[in-house]
Amino acid sequence: MILVISYPAEEHTDAVVARLAKKGCEVQQIDLADFPARQELTLNWPADHTPPSYWVGGSAGTVDLSRARAAWWRRVTPFMADDAIKDPNAQAFAVSETSEAMNGMLDALPCKWMNPRAADDAAHHKPYQWTAAKEVGLRLPRTLVTTDPAAARNFIEEIGVGKVVYKAFLATHEAWRETRLVKKEDLDRLELVRLAPVIFQEYIAGVDLRIIAVGDQLFTAEIDARDTAYPVDMRMVIGESHVRPVELPKEVHAALTKLQKRLGLLYGAIDVRRTNEGAYYFLEVNPAGQWMFVETRTELPISQAVADYLEKMAHE
Repeated sequence: MILVISYPAEEHTDAVVARLAKKGCEVQQIDLADFPARQELTLNWPADHTPPSYWVGGSAGTVDLSRARAAWWRRVTPFMADDAIKDPNAQAFAVSETSEAMNGMLDALPCKWMNPRAADDAAHHKPYQWTAAKEVGLRLPRTLVTTDPAAARNFIEEIGVGKVVYKAFLATHEAWRETRLVKKEDLDRLELVRLAPVIFQEYIAGVDLRIIAVGDQLFTAEIDARDTAYPVDMRMVIGESHVRPVELPKEVHAALTKLQKRLGLLYGAIDVRRTNEGAYYFLEVNPAGQWMFVETRTELPISQAVADYLEKMAHE
């Protein structure tokens, strides 16, 4: 059995699960937000030498997850208490107890993970990524993370106004924050960085590469947003950008593969910027990043590769 942990109607999950079903694989998908309010769990450790059982409800009904041979930690949602619980403290207690039970059980499963949960969690932190990237020989833009207004001002002055971007660590649909160039008017607001850390980074002109790593396979798409309305952040102008499949130089391919292994990841959506002169700058890797906009525009078989890798894990 292949366990998939993601929320309903997530298009990447749906594409992979459909391919697994077509191959005849048994799949159980669960949404963590269903627990404890909408789905039940029963974890049992017998007194004799019988192995434990982990009965959990999901897309295939209630099944024993101890049968899982591969698991995909895709995009997860928080545990949700039952609406019948009105007291906030009681809600927090129900969620905390559920977290202890479910996460402990998931870590105990006798299966391989894409991605291993601890490695996935650590790799979401950009400072860790950047340090690992430098260690494997990748080139990074000059980068500063600070809550010190003076440090931010010195960094911007050294590189130049209009040549530095600032961005958030996380951008969600609910609180979207695109990458922006630092302008002169922004200098008057630098005191605000003392309220929360801000990423300042040297702006590298060129084209973006979205590289999807599935095991040792790298699927690379060039996303050229240079002639669009917003070349600073290709996520804002995907529809305007020119997208095509490309090949990476061997040394860049090798360094990115080494980075994935250093981070302990089997899957990752890697962002790289290639300059007009042909230099490659690592920006970040998202352990749960998206690929459908690349697959749709380039016909790179990424969804199939993910499905094949999960099936392979289940049979190892």
